Amino acid sequence: MAHPADEPSGTFRPANKRGAARLAAVQALYQMDVGGTGLMETTAEYEAFRLGKEIDGALYREADPQWFRAILSGVVENQKAIDPIIHHALTEDWPLSRLDSTLRAILRAGVYELTGRKDVPVAVIISEYVDIAKAFYGEEEPKLVNAVLDRVASRNRGEGRGKGTS
Repeated sequence: MAHPADEPSGTFRPANKRGAARLAAVQALYQMDVGGTGLMETTAEYEAFRLGKEIDGALYREADPQWFRAILSGVVENQKAIDPIIHHALTEDWPLSRLDSTLRAILRAGVYELTGRKDVPVAVIISEYVDIAKAFYGEEEPKLVNAVLDRVASRNRGEGRGKGTS
């Protein structure tokens, strides 16, 4: 099982500060889900001790702190709207409650960006969150992330492969 509070396995290295912020946000959302920590406490911990720091020999990439905060607070503030969007994009045999905390964190962050950050291109959002999923999982979960985010993009932005664009 994936534990995003740890540095992901494999060779995933975000290419930019926003990518690093997305990864850190997924890790923080996981930590909040599993550990029950609050938004302010988690944000402060990540900004003080994780973003751009070395912990137990693992170097956390320098991340855009504003982007990190925007994703984290955006997911928390809009979770009551985000979760039903994810639920409707999943197949009936895979309800949101069946997904592990890591997948929920990835999908929540991706859906927040797709619905709340119209300034970011759909292709960038989907690609970045699929890459994050690949850092934690084998084949199936990244495909699920891709399919769900593509459906959300199609329904909410009129973009995505479902509409003939990517």
